[in-house]
Amino acid sequence: MPEASAQQAAKLAAAQHALRYVEPGNVVGLGSGSTASLFIQLLGERVKQGLRIQGIASSQDSENLARSLGIPITDFTKHQVIDVAIDGADEIGPAMSLIKGGGGKLLREKIVASACKRFIIVADDTKLVAQLGAFPLPIEVIPMAVPLVDARLRDLGFTPKIRQAKDGSGNYITDEGNILLDCTSSGIVDPEETAAEIRSIIGVVEHGLFLGMAERAIIAGEDGVREVMPSDLS
Repeated sequence: MPEASAQQAAKLAAAQHALRYVEPGNVVGLGSGSTASLFIQLLGERVKQGLRIQGIASSQDSENLARSLGIPITDFTKHQVIDVAIDGADEIGPAMSLIKGGGGKLLREKIVASACKRFIIVADDTKLVAQLGAFPLPIEVIPMAVPLVDARLRDLGFTPKIRQAKDGSGNYITDEGNILLDCTSSGIVDPEETAAEIRSIIGVVEHGLFLGMAERAIIAGEDGVREVMPSDLS
């Protein structure tokens, strides 16, 4: 099987495994990205078979996909607590520290994750890393503050780059109308300290470090699907 097909099969296996955490009557957080989209498609099939749930989406793309599949969509005005959210990650590091936001939806993803009783990651085993930072850290920034935030991030050892839209139309604009800085580095040695330093920069809306949020990760690879807990990742 070609490598790309093998990775896609692994993502599908992880998404299928995650369905066991969804129970009738649940409010389900619908993540963003390729693996989360597979989960939403599988969930839509269950809804067509009679599963009664409601979804809160972490992006407009995910909401549109869910609606197209017949998944009822709700929001935080009706439900302030999400029973379980299933989402992907760009990197999974020690103690289940995460980098998310490769798809550009990190702010809403973090809002959804913060409202969950259970936040579960689905990914293929290529996302497991010994140290975060090989994947550029996305940081969402108020447009007028970009030059100021850029300078501060460089002081912290990052090399920021404004994300461009895939269609070549210019800067990528988030669902909330902000700019994303993709920040390369030599590695994030202390994610907690780095997160605090970034958070202190005026103009930063949110960063892609998700720390202490995920209950477990469902990891799929050539040897099948396994569940990984934060304590398993040192």
